[in-house]
Amino acid sequence: MSRAVTVGMCSILALAVSAFASGADPLPPGTTYRPLPAMPFSQAKAIDEAQKPQVMDRQRGMLEARYDLADRPMDGVMMSGGRRAVQDGVRVRLPEGQTWDSLAEMTPDEIREGGLLPDGFKPLPHVKQATGGQVFPRFVIDEINAQESRDLTRFDVDHDFPDHLLPEFPPPIFLTTQPHLGDVSRGELLTIRNHYEIMNGLLTPVQMEGLRILLTPFPQEEFNQTEDRKSAEQHRGVACLDCHSNFNTNAAFHQTPDVRPQAARFRLDTTSLRGMFNQQIHGSKRSLRSVEDFTEFEQHTAYFNGDHISAARKGEHIPDRSHKVAFMAQMQNIIDFPPAPKLDPFGRLNPDLATEQELAGEAVFMGKGRCAECHIPAMSFMDQQMHDLKLERFFEPGETVNDMVLLPDGPIKTFTLRGIRDTPPYLHDGRLMTLADTVEFFNLVLGTGLAQDEKNALVAYLLTL
Repeated sequence: MSRAVTVGMCSILALAVSAFASGADPLPPGTTYRPLPAMPFSQAKAIDEAQKPQVMDRQRGMLEARYDLADRPMDGVMMSGGRRAVQDGVRVRLPEGQTWDSLAEMTPDEIREGGLLPDGFKPLPHVKQATGGQVFPRFVIDEINAQESRDLTRFDVDHDFPDHLLPEFPPPIFLTTQPHLGDVSRGELLTIRNHYEIMNGLLTPVQMEGLRILLTPFPQEEFNQTEDRKSAEQHRGVACLDCHSNFNTNAAFHQTPDVRPQAARFRLDTTSLRGMFNQQIHGSKRSLRSVEDFTEFEQHTAYFNGDHISAARKGEHIPDRSHKVAFMAQMQNIIDFPPAPKLDPFGRLNPDLATEQELAGEAVFMGKGRCAECHIPAMSFMDQQMHDLKLERFFEPGETVNDMVLLPDGPIKTFTLRGIRDTPPYLHDGRLMTLADTVEFFNLVLGTGLAQDEKNALVAYLLTL
């Protein structure tokens, strides 16, 4: 497996090979631990900056080959805060000569042997797989910088998705303790600068302290004060809610901390923190059993790539379990889902409020589509379990795409579908751009044989959740 980031220019490749030979960044593909930098920061930065245009061009080429990235919103369908339209249509590109119906008629073996699984259904590489780390959308970077003068720009990579395919920003905030108030965000992004003014009087002292900690930046693998960073200037770090903007998602991504070697680490899309009060399993792979466990462990995982050896020199922050962690958990546990006025208290559609198409979609969801076997309406549309879809039935593992080795996903936790319109892109790595993509993915993988009108009805139903 190549240690170089293939960027298509001999001079850049030569620099990259030199960087690998000296033990600098990117990582050697087979190591468990992140090696210390072996060259001056200025030299590593210059190499990264020289590679960046080619790295981004390569990623853009891969995305455009996999997906239709056009801005094609649904007519009149907005996310919960009314700030961004929900995108319409299937965006995954089909193999030449195939239709969704023709693929659905094939067996997994036929699809695998013919190499016919759409590339957009395969694992999605990090924008710079060999380096990894947190990458933020530009609109998040700009707002945090405007409020706090803290710049989350990386000099080696940018976010790779167009903004119109990402969640609205800033998203609304709904509280279980104040459901009558609706969105309490005032249309602003919560930061360490404004959170007290916005939330004073709505939170208990414990919750307010938990919120303060969740908004406090701490050193992180790519954003710290050492030479082993990807920010131009020494950095205070990132806050929990830099990724989970207003407790939702902003589609920032990094890599799973739970897999090695580096080439096999899958991209990890930021999940929403809405509805944490009903979730009993946390982490796509780790299945931690309390939000307190997850909050504590994130200081080693999201912040330091699961590498506690690398953390100490950068300014590791381990919050006290009985005091700080508990306060952070109490704050997270009062974040509610967005309103779903067509659902009854048990998560079923009210027939007096739903359209015929939405009711038809619910019937598909509960029956032929097999969605409710994992996404149980009365359990906030999840089942507190992990499931392995065994996608490798449809493709040969081992292909390398942009330095990522495409391997089986293995068991992944069931994510809630409440408020699903607000959380694109979908699946744990964000490989699916729209709800229509998601319906096609599961129709193929589960072999449910849905007709087009059933697929359309299912999308209409998902928009009510």
